[in-house]
Amino acid sequence: MTDAQYAALGVLDEDRNELERFLTRGIDPAAQGAIGDLPRGRGVLGVLIDEPCPLRLSDVGAHPQSYGFPAHHPPMHSFLGVPIMIRGRAWGNLYLTEKADGGEFTAEDEEAAVVLAEWAGTAIENARLYESSEQGRREAERAVRGLEASRDIADAVGEVPDLERVLELIAKRGRALVDARTVLIMLREGEELVVAASAGHAKDAKGRRLPVGGSTSGQVLQRGRPARIADVAAEMRIAVEELGVPGAGAALLVPMLHHGSGIGVLAAFDRSEEGGEFSVTDEQLLRTFGASAANAVALSRSVAAERLQSAIGAADAERGRWARELHDETLQALGGLRVLLSSALRRSDADAQAQAMRQAIEDIELEIGNLRAIISDLRPSLLDDLGLFPAIEALLDRRRQSGLEITSDFTFPASADGAALTPEIETTIYRILQESLTNVVKHAGATRVDIRLAPVDSDLVIEVSDDGNGFDTRAGTEGFGLAGIRERVYLAGGQLEVESGSAGTRIRARLPVTSRVPAIEQVAS
Repeated sequence: MTDAQYAALGVLDEDRNELERFLTRGIDPAAQGAIGDLPRGRGVLGVLIDEPCPLRLSDVGAHPQSYGFPAHHPPMHSFLGVPIMIRGRAWGNLYLTEKADGGEFTAEDEEAAVVLAEWAGTAIENARLYESSEQGRREAERAVRGLEASRDIADAVGEVPDLERVLELIAKRGRALVDARTVLIMLREGEELVVAASAGHAKDAKGRRLPVGGSTSGQVLQRGRPARIADVAAEMRIAVEELGVPGAGAALLVPMLHHGSGIGVLAAFDRSEEGGEFSVTDEQLLRTFGASAANAVALSRSVAAERLQSAIGAADAERGRWARELHDETLQALGGLRVLLSSALRRSDADAQAQAMRQAIEDIELEIGNLRAIISDLRPSLLDDLGLFPAIEALLDRRRQSGLEITSDFTFPASADGAALTPEIETTIYRILQESLTNVVKHAGATRVDIRLAPVDSDLVIEVSDDGNGFDTRAGTEGFGLAGIRERVYLAGGQLEVESGSAGTRIRARLPVTSRVPAIEQVAS
């Protein structure tokens, strides 16, 4: 545009006092190497930093603030410098030297450079906004994955009585969460940590032991604080080969704490794809997941029914808290990001940038929908706000959206004060229906489901019947969902019957209702 022989782009540091980067065109690498260090913004270059206004000189070396040129630097005389501004603040400067015809840069050259700098400022700002939105989207996706992983663990605890299977699931979910090559779960047994499960590239790791005292993992457990390790060979007190993870480079150790008590340690080794060290975000995700994993292990170890029931109640309360936090914080943040991106899109003139912005907005809207679904699955707010029946109706409406025909006949116990069912029984009823319908949608291949709920004597009977494929109840093919239903019914002191065949499946749960009711409220749809 200006017939300059040499050009450079200087990028200011955060304090805007000197140049952080200096990109050149016109000087080959060999000449650049001979010149030595790149300028930091002194002399004439510093004038533009102190006073971000266009500067045009016939001889840059004659300027009062010129420092001269280092050895091996090509001769330069004519000079044109313009600032690159973003939202009224200087982001950097564009420097042009040595007009091709040996003359001076003109006012027209200056005007062209100023226009280019304005366009560059807009492009840079849009690129930064897009990069920020992409980073926000990736962080939101990781947060969702972390929440989903914690939810899977919480569900598995209620559905799988085998602690070993729960630990395997924790290891697999933890590995996927931080994209690790290997994850170990080490549980505390007295003064030792024992590898109880692994996922990834561990070699014969299960059952290996290391002392709590004298090991880095034990130190993490005792202090209750995570540790990110860049070089395991130099920084870990015990060689990782003793844990069955030979050749590991980086590590992330997170304590598994339950009510302040150390249960064990989650240990992740090596990034699978990105390589390098684990980040602060990885630490935060695995730390939160480690707390959920610790709760899962503690719950799985509970033997007494009363203790297990109390732990399930605590898990439901935790789900409710997660739902409130996600609604009040994450969704609001994503909505604000959408407004910001929409504003940036309106200011953009480039089609490619506009398309990128639209895609980012679509992704954010998708994540908002995913988060809403997770909130509903964790703890339906209607169950707390309006009661059992509206929560069930909302659940049925969501399942109907999958194309399933659902009929329901509900007869609820009612009392003068409306307190016929305890919150625990209401939650049990809702979870039974939720798990039953989930199984129908995922596995039965059914087109129709009939649901009936009615009091019988002093109990409440729930029936869910479908016209799906059915399964052999004697073949040990029950999945996590049906196992979870059995456990919830058992903890409520009830009974469960499952009948399945070619004509479909019928689940019938009978739950005790402790309060006596003087009247019946009937709802059918």
